[in-house]
Amino acid sequence: MKKDYLLSLIKLSLEDFKRNKVRTFLTSLGILIGVFAVVILIALGLGLKNYISGQFESLGTNILIVFPGKLLDSSGGFSSSGSFGGILFDERDVAALDKLTLAEYVVPIFEKAVTVESQTASESTTIYATTQDIFAIRNYETSDGVFFTKQDAQKGAKKAVLGPKIADKLFPSTAYSVGKTIRIENQSYTVVGVLKSKGGGFGGPDFDSFIYIPYKSAISMDPNKDFLAIYIKAANSTDISPLKTQITKALEKRYKPDDFSVIEQTEILNAVNQIFSVINTVLVAIGSISLLVGGIGIMNIMYASVTERTKEIGIRRAIGATKQDIMIQFMAESVILSVFGGTLGLVLSGLVVAAVHSFFPASLNLFSVVVAVGISSLIGIFFGVFPARKASNLSPIDAIRYE
Repeated sequence: MKKDYLLSLIKLSLEDFKRNKVRTFLTSLGILIGVFAVVILIALGLGLKNYISGQFESLGTNILIVFPGKLLDSSGGFSSSGSFGGILFDERDVAALDKLTLAEYVVPIFEKAVTVESQTASESTTIYATTQDIFAIRNYETSDGVFFTKQDAQKGAKKAVLGPKIADKLFPSTAYSVGKTIRIENQSYTVVGVLKSKGGGFGGPDFDSFIYIPYKSAISMDPNKDFLAIYIKAANSTDISPLKTQITKALEKRYKPDDFSVIEQTEILNAVNQIFSVINTVLVAIGSISLLVGGIGIMNIMYASVTERTKEIGIRRAIGATKQDIMIQFMAESVILSVFGGTLGLVLSGLVVAAVHSFFPASLNLFSVVVAVGISSLIGIFFGVFPARKASNLSPIDAIRYE
């Protein structure tokens, strides 16, 4: 009996919707837009998290990074009271860390934003003045040419390895760039290689636009031979924790504990994810405003429907329908409108996610689907209560007489 009653409610609702197709669609449009906005924001947030995780994995594993200043707080997020900078590392620090038994590679990094010129183009980019080991710890490969060597790094040879994006901007093709000359701050460098693409961007570092040079060749840009960071790679994952202790003890011989940070890649990833989680929550909350607007639209339409169907309500009450029957009917119509809009929003967002997935790892998950269906149903129930109550409280005699 209950099943037949439910089917009859759905049938009555659909018949009313068929009589007012345009109004039905426009009423559901607010919910459609709201659900679409919320689901897309969740999908993009998840995609951004996947993208950042993939970027960190592609840049090598078992890596510790030494930064100047205290960057992370006790909860693992970026410290609001700490700061980046204060000290700069030098060759003495690199030599001390190079003696650590658990360190497989120790790579100093000097980073600077520069303008680089070829014979036909001029572009802004970032140079990494470092050693040849940067290519090993970051799992780089060349698409054309070779890396600069240990001998090049020791002699300070004027050689450069380009990311594929900057190579494409400076030369007709990446293969053509090998052997050509570029100028960085009035210094000439010979391009010896072009890296395979690592990706980047979407708010993070664009690794494909970096230029790598031996740090001893960058004296004019870094006369004090200072380093902004030092990358240290452990031979395996079990060595990370004891290596971190070794690094800390070695640097505390020259610096105070708050002068530097020894951070694992996973710690950076977790801190970045905390930031994006907060941002994504705010964006979803903003997107939810459209759901509220859509719910109010449904309530207004249902109030109008009550007024239009006052005589129908009176006749139904006169032939035996109870207040509960009338209330359930109008609430069912409100919920169906909401679920209809929510389903369309979910389908539309799924199509958009599928379209962008080829170049950005946005993805739908069970959470976003539950949110879409659950919120749209709750909106239908919440905003359907008031007009449904009005309809159920109409006096049968007054309703029949209503013109």
